[in-house]
Amino acid sequence: MKVSTKGRYALRLMIDLAEHGRGDFIPLKEVSARQGVSVKYLEQIVNQLSRAGLLQSVRGAQGGYRLAKSATEYTAGEILRVTEGGLAPIACLDQAAEVCPRNEHCSTLDFWTGLADVIDRYVDSVTLADLVTDHQKKMGDMPAK
Repeated sequence: MKVSTKGRYALRLMIDLAEHGRGDFIPLKEVSARQGVSVKYLEQIVNQLSRAGLLQSVRGAQGGYRLAKSATEYTAGEILRVTEGGLAPIACLDQAAEVCPRNEHCSTLDFWTGLADVIDRYVDSVTLADLVTDHQKKMGDMPAK
């Protein structure tokens, strides 16, 4: 499984909004400056996240984006699935995939299914709040536990 740039930037965007939002709407221009990602690319990402209900937006001079819920209520997996479409390590495990004709006799299907389960459990065990805490520790904004 390889996470695309869009997925990686989506996590960074969500961490940034969680750290700097405090309930306020944050202009993409500010996120762009902090993250070193073009506004145009961030617009693509926020459109996906907004359609999925993960972000709220307001247009206009005082507009911007904010989290739709608390950072503790998001998982990394939820965010990645919106931008990546799925996290299956092989195509035949994608939810939209047709049933493979070798499915019943595939010698590696159990391995790939097990890997998919491990990936899902891990990304769903990490919250956005966990990622924010990790980032703040890295930046020296809070003491390590």
